Amino acid sequence: MRSDGKELSRRALLGGAAALAAGSLAAPALAQAVNDGTTEFEQDLSNNIRHNISSFRSLEWQPYFANLAKGAILVDITSRALHYFSEDGATYRLYPCSVALSEELTRRGRTQVVEKVVKPTWRPTPEMRQRNPEWPEVVEGGDPKNPLGPLALYLSWQYYRIHGTHDTRKIGRRSSNGCVGLYNEHITELFSFAKVGTQVLLI
Repeated sequence: MRSDGKELSRRALLGGAAALAAGSLAAPALAQAVNDGTTEFEQDLSNNIRHNISSFRSLEWQPYFANLAKGAILVDITSRALHYFSEDGATYRLYPCSVALSEELTRRGRTQVVEKVVKPTWRPTPEMRQRNPEWPEVVEGGDPKNPLGPLALYLSWQYYRIHGTHDTRKIGRRSSNGCVGLYNEHITELFSFAKVGTQVLLI
């Protein structure tokens, strides 16, 4: 060990840098807490950030579906990832997505695409209106404040959708009332692949 203090200063510098880096990783992004007037249920995204890079990986369809009739969509809620498998097995896509804000709003199980809608109209559910009476009764399709974005796949479960979003902060986070959100370019691609009757499984 050197006695002239240079080694001590070097250690202090390295320690300070490590602490600064750790603090940067732990600190929430302030931009997530900005209230921009969106009508999606989103009180403070900064409290719900969880990084899932390690679990964002490709999956095989066989453990989850008996076949690929009409294609299949698998939503992994934990890793916030949507997997699409085409009916012939030739096309596979993996998209980051948003999921329900809380476990109480989360639904798991099997459903299917029952309708494909361009410029979907958004109406908050009665429960949403009860929690947020200031929300509008309806937001028409094409409105930039519409939380469903430009396209939506309606599921057989009432009120549940796979849709786009104009608020890209939501993607990869728990930030919805139960629907699955995608970047607009991703819902555009998925919309072109999916059919009415496409299988959907949320795990």
